[in-house]
Amino acid sequence: MEIVHTPVLLQECLEWLSPENEPFADNALMIDSTLGEGGHTNAFLSTYKSLRVIGLDADASIQKRARERLAPFGERVHFYNTWFNDFYANYPENESKPDIILFDLGISVFHYEKSGRGFSFRYDEPLDMRLNAASEESAADIVNNYDEEKLANLIYLYGEERYSRRIAKAIVEARQGQTIESSKALADLIYNAVPGQYRHGNIHPATRTFQALRIAVNSELKRLPEAIQNAFNVLNIGGKLGVITFHSLEDRIVKNYFRNLGKQCVCPPEFPSCVCGGSPCAEILTRKPLVPTEEEIAVNSPSRSAKLRVVRKLRDATERHLLGIAGSGF
Repeated sequence: MEIVHTPVLLQECLEWLSPENEPFADNALMIDSTLGEGGHTNAFLSTYKSLRVIGLDADASIQKRARERLAPFGERVHFYNTWFNDFYANYPENESKPDIILFDLGISVFHYEKSGRGFSFRYDEPLDMRLNAASEESAADIVNNYDEEKLANLIYLYGEERYSRRIAKAIVEARQGQTIESSKALADLIYNAVPGQYRHGNIHPATRTFQALRIAVNSELKRLPEAIQNAFNVLNIGGKLGVITFHSLEDRIVKNYFRNLGKQCVCPPEFPSCVCGGSPCAEILTRKPLVPTEEEIAVNSPSRSAKLRVVRKLRDATERHLLGIAGSGF
């Protein structure tokens, strides 16, 4: 089986989330919340011989590849085909609490190269972008049904695209003639909608719009806050939680939540005095995010925007205000 995705910040994950020299070193349990093709899990199982892993993924097709790849590890790895937020909100009673949890919020190269679902504008594919085929709304649904203002706001918020209004206007005008059904058709439309000098930058002018659509279709930013809070509370005391982000909005969610976990007092600001006991919920292990080396970026360019943050759990974090996240409106 050909493996097409290279896991990012792999050595950093192995070091900072290592079970070695920890109270839970023997027979530790790790949850890979975003299994993909199993790159991180394969490395952890190969490096730490007594480690067990639970692998989660919403996409059954990529999980099938991971199952094949990880088959030599036998009963040391178990699989769940589910969204990570659903899994942590309803943690299985038959599973032990984990000692290590990893989220890698990047999209696998498999989805761009092999899925045939329109994640990439390099190929002429149906404009789908759903990680889970059971999800109701596809990228084509958004492109062909959202009104111009809502579409522009979505592209600007999730894609940080400065020409979002031009692009939304061009999409609405184009779909009056016929529906926009393919990734290539959308990419060509965007290319022609933006100013000439913008077409020849470091990235294709459709990159940010495609990112925004993918985030919206899979509710990526909506799922994250509750998922990391529930994951943190599922962890054993002393366990470690690591999150790899690729997008500034993702990283802001994780950074703020981890910072709040590490505060001495976590009472809401409207409380006149501390009632929480002044005890932090977590020890922040990475004061600054870990980023890829120049060597890693040279051999794996998708890693260039990756950031890894890690905390160690000291106590549960039941206060919902710790998330500090407002809804996006989408």
